[in-house]
Amino acid sequence: MTITLRRHYQNLSRHGLTIAMALLLVVLVVAPLFTIFIETLTPRSGSGVNAWVDVLASRLSQNLFWRPTINTMIIGLSVAIGCVLLGGFLAWLVVMTDVPGRPAIAFLATLPFMIPSFATALAWGSVFRNGRVGGGGGLLEGFGFNVPDWLSWGMTPTIVVLTAHYYALAFTVIAAALSTVNGDLVEAAQMTGASRKRILFGIVLPIVTPAIIAGGSLAFAGAVSNFAAPALLGMPVRMQTLSTRLFGMIEIGQTERGYVLAILLIGISAIFLGLGNRLLSGRRSFATISGKGARPRRFALGRSRLPLAVIAWTICIMTTILPILLLAAASLAPSSLSLFSDWTLHYWIGESSPAFARGQPGILHNPQLISAMTTTLILGASVALAANIIGILIAVALARQTTPVLSSLVSQLSFLPMLLPGIAFAAAYIALYGAPIGPFPALYGTKLLLGLALTAAMLPFAVQTGRATVTQISGDIDEAARMTGAGFFRRLGAITIPLAARGLAAGLLISFVNVIGDLAITILLYTPTSPLLAVLSYSYASDGFHQFANAVTLVILITSMLATGAAALLRGRRRQNFA
Repeated sequence: MTITLRRHYQNLSRHGLTIAMALLLVVLVVAPLFTIFIETLTPRSGSGVNAWVDVLASRLSQNLFWRPTINTMIIGLSVAIGCVLLGGFLAWLVVMTDVPGRPAIAFLATLPFMIPSFATALAWGSVFRNGRVGGGGGLLEGFGFNVPDWLSWGMTPTIVVLTAHYYALAFTVIAAALSTVNGDLVEAAQMTGASRKRILFGIVLPIVTPAIIAGGSLAFAGAVSNFAAPALLGMPVRMQTLSTRLFGMIEIGQTERGYVLAILLIGISAIFLGLGNRLLSGRRSFATISGKGARPRRFALGRSRLPLAVIAWTICIMTTILPILLLAAASLAPSSLSLFSDWTLHYWIGESSPAFARGQPGILHNPQLISAMTTTLILGASVALAANIIGILIAVALARQTTPVLSSLVSQLSFLPMLLPGIAFAAAYIALYGAPIGPFPALYGTKLLLGLALTAAMLPFAVQTGRATVTQISGDIDEAARMTGAGFFRRLGAITIPLAARGLAAGLLISFVNVIGDLAITILLYTPTSPLLAVLSYSYASDGFHQFANAVTLVILITSMLATGAAALLRGRRRQNFA
């Protein structure tokens, strides 16, 4: 009996960190998701299980679920295809051709994902908006063009904006796959007289099929869960998606119906990600890395070199630099009809005047902006710190305390928030922590609830960054310190964190950037006492104050780009240190 207890104690001490991290992930990730499912099955008067009937099989279901689902699927599939085409084209140019300016194209092609989707949506409105829903038209209408509704609002602009936002994901994944293609295969095909088209479609594309599927799956999952773009470009003309309909249900107090929509939205994302994985598991001919050295091989584009370079630069400029310039101009122009004349700083520093902008002061004179900026920065820093502390602990547990089943569970749970729609994740947190739990009070309407949800959502970034740095630290160092009597936290503070400092700093900044630009989670969990920059920008845009919305969005962009630049600098220095 004593031997058995001692063995259990030894196992607990050896795997205690992994067990603790598993329990923490259950609290942060599993419990909220389980709660929304239980909430929709609880029999209540006019709610609970009846919400499933209302959403799926009632007179309301056409507007509650089926029409938004069709819109969501059209957007998701269109964006996935567009992202694969754009991202794959740019990845092919950068990795496998001699197109000029490859490093700059590669850098610009990764930036759109760092620009919040609502920023690109606002930039689109500055040019293509018409006066159908109030707030004035855009630049093209100012030039005298009759901008059709389909170009100003609804499905088309939403697809274009989301494709411009998510193609960076496909580019990153496909470029990484193309870099592993053995140049000997291409050279052998050329020696047999195969054309470049034959090589591309017969060798390169089949090899990078996993990356194409993965990039398309990620773009699809992001598009179907995105709230900002369909809310700004679709809701004004009553085009609803599952994410905007979910927000509407919870906003008007029909929470059970909202929870049902959240479960269905998660299910749709999971089904398509699962189909992608199934396609990959059914193929076994994707291997491109062997024990032999591989030489990269670039296609000589010849006369097509300059035209393709122009196309690539046009794509990058239109999805990165142009939206920022349009937002800057739109924050200074009294009317979007004339973006580049009569500029004024009123929307930035103007005092309140009844004769101007309906009495709205410039954002820098608006107490809401100062409060939102302070709250956003504090929240971003706090969430980034908390997520990365948990991330490094999980990384250490996975690297130092490996157990097949438990380690796999921790790894999968830590990545799960990446696959969950943000607005559905926020709904799950309302379901669990929005009401009292035993002696613990309800957290709904508090900054703590918002911080917990964002921390859980940032865990995939933090864990992946932590694992990338921790695995580079030899376990012999940690073992030597343990043998000298150093405890776990002593070893963590004296060895692991200092050696992984640069990588962890980059992880902090990446999490920070994602938090300050997040709208899907914050739109459901913010309160008037805790305004956030992203929500303030959305509120301005919804009320028709587009100049103020553009100005606030620029503040977010400037902050994000500074943090992104700092993260890139840290990663660059870290690579030099390990070179």
